[in-house]
Amino acid sequence: MRLLATSDLHLGHRANRDALVALPPHPDDWLIVAGDVGERVDHLVFALETLTPRFARVIWTPGNHDLWCPPDATDRTRGQARYDELVAVCRSFGAITPEDPYPEWPDGTGTRIVPMFLLFDYSFRPPDVPLDAAVRWARETGVGASDEQFLDPQPWPSRAAWCHARCDLTEARLAALPAGEPTVLINHWPLRYDLARPPRVPRFSLWCGTMRTSDWHRRFHARVVVSGHLHLRTTLWRNGVRFEEVSLGYPRDWHADRGLAWYLRDVLSDASPTSARFAPGRDPFFDHPIDV
Repeated sequence: MRLLATSDLHLGHRANRDALVALPPHPDDWLIVAGDVGERVDHLVFALETLTPRFARVIWTPGNHDLWCPPDATDRTRGQARYDELVAVCRSFGAITPEDPYPEWPDGTGTRIVPMFLLFDYSFRPPDVPLDAAVRWARETGVGASDEQFLDPQPWPSRAAWCHARCDLTEARLAALPAGEPTVLINHWPLRYDLARPPRVPRFSLWCGTMRTSDWHRRFHARVVVSGHLHLRTTLWRNGVRFEEVSLGYPRDWHADRGLAWYLRDVLSDASPTSARFAPGRDPFFDHPIDV
C-alpha cells in the first residue's frame, strides 16, 4: 500500500488524456491529485471516472487552471462557486477534498493526509518590490500569468483576499489537530518562496503561493509536503522535511513512452536526500540544481 501523488494532469491535451486512460489499476494504493486537472469541470469528471475505480482512495485539491473562467463566459461558475462545484463533483465520486475531514494514513503513525486550497497573494517577491508594483515588476521581464484574466475571486474582493481567507480557515483546522500529530501537507501552489522560483522565469513566483505558509512544514509536523504548479518535478529538503513537486505538465514536459504510472511519486517512501532516483545536485527530469 502506497501513497502516490501527481498533479497538473492538464486533460485539455489529448496526449495527457490518453496517458490517464492507459494508467493501470493500483487497487491497494491511495492517489493524491494536487490540482490543475483541467480548465473545465468535465475534465475533473473524466479524471475521477478514470481514477476512482483504479485506486483505493483519491485525494484532490484544486489548482489555478481548475478555477479558470473566461471573463466573457456566461455558461460557467466562477470564483467560490466554481470551487464549490468542483468539491461537489469530487464528493459524488467519493474523492477527498480540502473541505472534508483529514483521513488518517493507515500505517499506525497517526499521520493525517491534509489536502489544502490556499491560492496566492503576490507575496512571493523581493522585499524591495511593493505590492502595488508587483505585477509590473514581473512583467518587466516578460512574465505574466493568465490568472490575472481567468481566475475570478468573487465574492472576495481580490485573489489575495481569497488566499488569506483560505489560509485562516486551513491554519485553524491544522492547529486543532492533536499536538505533534504528523501530516502530509498537500497544496497545488508551493508553500515556500525559495521553492517557487522557476530558473527560467523566476518572477513567475508572484503567482506561486504565499509567505504565510513558509513554516507550516515545521509548525504542523509534516512528514512530506506535496505540491505542483511549476512543472518542475523535484525532490527537495528543508529543515529535514521532504518537499515533492509532482506535476506531469503539458505534453512537452514529460515523455509519453514512459506512461503516466512512471511519473506517480511515492511520497511516503523511505527516500532520503541521497536516494538513487533523486541524486543530490541534479533533477533527473530537468537540468536544474537541487538544494539538499
